[in-house]
Amino acid sequence: MVDGERKPETEELPEAEPAAEGEAPADEAAPGPEAVDGEEAGEEAFDPLAEQAARIAELEAEAQTLRDERLRALAEVENMRRRSERERREASRYGATALARDLLGVADNLRRALASGGSDGLLEGVEMVERELGAAFARHHIARIEAEGERFDHNRHQAMFEMETADAEPGTVVQVVQDGYLLHDRLLRPAMVGVAKAPAVDEEGEDGDGATEAGAANPEI
Repeated sequence: MVDGERKPETEELPEAEPAAEGEAPADEAAPGPEAVDGEEAGEEAFDPLAEQAARIAELEAEAQTLRDERLRALAEVENMRRRSERERREASRYGATALARDLLGVADNLRRALASGGSDGLLEGVEMVERELGAAFARHHIARIEAEGERFDHNRHQAMFEMETADAEPGTVVQVVQDGYLLHDRLLRPAMVGVAKAPAVDEEGEDGDGATEAGAANPEI
């Protein structure tokens, strides 16, 4: 090598700047738009999780519908059972209504026979029949309405006439024309009764008395 010969200068390349933290290297560039679009299209075309979620929601809605229908069916069956039980109970309690009404005439005739009197044997026989009939009434829960002396009750009494009297308060039953009867708590026949009312006031008598008293107080009139 000849002294003084200079070496050819080499061109220094700039050093590559270090990649920032979290930044991908230059040669690992982000995928192009075509690649991204392709992946999204593939995901939208088939997403098993979304399909499973939709199926689960559909099954839950169907199960809720079936539960509601089952509850409605159970409620309807329960209502029918209660209605049947109530009708059976009422038929058991009030099934003898027609027979009871027919027996009321027998009771009335027996009471009339007892009231009319007669020979001792006949009277005793009628009394026995009445006692037997009363026992039958009691077994079937048929009760006579005690009306005389009670306040008039339109739910149990039927007023036949009004009687002016000062011996009873107005609106009180003073006479029973025909007995009424109850079957349990249901009315079979109302009692036909006479009801007390206040005596009419004699206004002329009062005026006359007043005139007399006034004349006595002032003789000159």
